[in-house]
Amino acid sequence: MTRQRVVVGLSGGVDSAVAAWLLKEQGFEVIGLFMKNWEDDDDDEYCSSRQDLIDAVSVADVIGIEVDAVNFSAEYRERVFASFLAEYRAGRTPNPDVLCNSEIKFRAFLDHALAMGAERIATGHYAGVRERDGRFELLKAADASKDQSYFLHRLDQSQLARTLFPLASMPKRDVRALARRLALPNHDKKDSTGICFIGERPFREFLNRYLPREPGAMVSLDGRVMGTHMGLMYYTIGQRQGLGIGGEGLPWYVAHKDLAANRLIVVQGHEHPSLKAPALRASDVSWVAGTAPPMDRRYAAKTRYRQADAPCVLRASGTEIEIAFDQPQWAITPGQSAVVYDGEVCLGGGIIERALVEAALPAAA
Repeated sequence: MTRQRVVVGLSGGVDSAVAAWLLKEQGFEVIGLFMKNWEDDDDDEYCSSRQDLIDAVSVADVIGIEVDAVNFSAEYRERVFASFLAEYRAGRTPNPDVLCNSEIKFRAFLDHALAMGAERIATGHYAGVRERDGRFELLKAADASKDQSYFLHRLDQSQLARTLFPLASMPKRDVRALARRLALPNHDKKDSTGICFIGERPFREFLNRYLPREPGAMVSLDGRVMGTHMGLMYYTIGQRQGLGIGGEGLPWYVAHKDLAANRLIVVQGHEHPSLKAPALRASDVSWVAGTAPPMDRRYAAKTRYRQADAPCVLRASGTEIEIAFDQPQWAITPGQSAVVYDGEVCLGGGIIERALVEAALPAAA
């Protein structure tokens, strides 16, 4: 009997390593594939791709599988990084990992794997996939603290039909423990954090290489100039650190970006009404099932990754959607993803256009 060939995205991290081992144990013919998605300043102190490749090869050797490497840097720059820069130019705060998953890790990678004769692909993501009545559902992972369905919500039926998530039911601590028992060379490797192509480098330093810095006024709601911002692209809604506003009283937060006047609107106190909104509007909507779920029904949604599910109602708004929450949500950020859930099933979502309702802006000086 011919074994089913599965190509696993080996990142060099412990999650994908354990995923590959589990699939081999289950009887699949497993091939590892290391994806190189970024080439700029590849040899400086912040880029870990060379070490990641070494780790992926070392893991494959211990597991006893073949490993190959592929360069998707051109595709990444065209499909992900160009959008990333465009969003920052527009004053928004994008999440490139969402686009990287739909366009690179589950599209360019899938196409490459199929060309290698694979029937399925697999990754070390913490999520699940389930077939029901001929359709494929994207599920939350059993380990709620590591669930990554938020980042995968733009995957479609053709992608999910070919995808395996071996870690769907495993807590992270068990993944680490298994890697240690197997003596995988990366069993204690630190998890990667932040945006993949920025790495650990200072974010402002990175953005300044590609976008011009445009300082402007930092203004309170009553029109007082509180300081100078370094450029609207460097700030996000709800940001507290790095504002440089001294004095007594409650800390200051970014509440709004006034692009027309190049002003950063700031308010005092985490619970300030301008930081909360009962609803949002989202565009560029993508549904896992291919069609929108029933409107005016109760669901739950996240407006950022590390957020608890918030009860809500979904409504159509032309080519966009509106999400109305039971309770006002804090720091809804244009450019981030609003992801909708029906229990454990991730239905899809869209890119946040704006919060509804926003406080009036202070008058221009």
